[in-house]
Amino acid sequence: MKQTFFITGTDTGVGKTVLTALLAKFLHTRGVKVAALKPICSGNRDDAVSLCDALDGSLKLDEINPWHFRAVIAPALAAKLEKKSVTRAQVLAHIRAMQKKFAVTLVEGAGGLLSPLGENFDSRDLITDLRATPIVVAQNKLGAANHILLTLAALPKNLRVKAKVILMSPEKPDAATKSNAKLLEQFLASEKIFTLSWLGKKFELKAVLKNPQVRRTLTALISA
Repeated sequence: MKQTFFITGTDTGVGKTVLTALLAKFLHTRGVKVAALKPICSGNRDDAVSLCDALDGSLKLDEINPWHFRAVIAPALAAKLEKKSVTRAQVLAHIRAMQKKFAVTLVEGAGGLLSPLGENFDSRDLITDLRATPIVVAQNKLGAANHILLTLAALPKNLRVKAKVILMSPEKPDAATKSNAKLLEQFLASEKIFTLSWLGKKFELKAVLKNPQVRRTLTALISA
């Protein structure tokens, strides 16, 4: 059965690309036909390049990231600066074309759930249209619980119940890092909450995936 996961986050810079690349590499090395897409980005294309590398070049950069704009602001605004536009229909058509070719499709959003991506649409709209399983990524630090719950509350109920949360541990833990997962269990089923330890400022995906705990977490994250 084909699966589609949409990796969104509580903010920009929380670890969405790290997680998407890990999942892509994990599945690809196991022979699963997987696509990892970041349809829209602004600023540089480093995130898309990371996904391309994770797939060992099995998808071209322009297939992973068809729409990219130079300004380091929300994609919808960055596109306007270049007198360009991206429509919801265009993005959905590209993702659906990829879905037909792959067993698993990973779609990474840009910024947080409601960050404008193009003409009157955001990641929530794409998740809804695709009926994808949302994966909400957050930095595991003080304030994470509030940001996660706000993000989940913004999802339609039928998608909220499918959503999974992953806490990405920071380099320097704070007082909330050890307690966030337990706190979230008051609002979510424990099997929907996952944690990844700090992986380092620079790391190789192959090396990280040798860690049994990481492999177990990724396996559980994408299991039904």
